[in-house]
Amino acid sequence: QVQLVESGGGLVQAGGSLRLSCLASGRTFGGYTMGWFRQAPGLEREFVAFVSWSGGYTNYADSVKGRFSISRDNAKNTVYLQMNSLKPEDTAVYYCATGLYNSRRLGDYQYWGQGTQVTVSS
Repeated sequence: QVQLVESGGGLVQAGGSLRLSCLASGRTFGGYTMGWFRQAPGLEREFVAFVSWSGGYTNYADSVKGRFSISRDNAKNTVYLQMNSLKPEDTAVYYCATGLYNSRRLGDYQYWGQGTQVTVSS
C-alpha cells in the first residue's frame, strides 16, 4: 500500500517555472517507477514523464520534452517535476503515480495521488 500527496501547484504566467513535489508513504518507494500525468478539463488524462526506480532513466512526452525535468530522492520518498517555460496549454491537474516497471501507459500504474492544479496564464 502506497499513499501519494502532490504539492507545488499554483498560478503562474506563461514563460514562468514551477516545481511539483510528490511525497510517498511506505517502505517500498525506492522499488517503484514513478510517473507524472496530467488532465485538463474535458480531456483525457495523459502521460507527462516517468523516472526509473534508481533515478537513472527518464522519459518524457513530446509536448514537454526540453522544458520539464523529472527526478527523485528515495531517501526522502519524494519525486519532483521541474516545469520551465510554461505555456497556457500546460494548464491541468497534475498527478503522480507508482508503477512496477517503466511505462507511459496509465494502466501500468497502481497508486495515484489526489492531484495538484497548475494554471498558466497567457
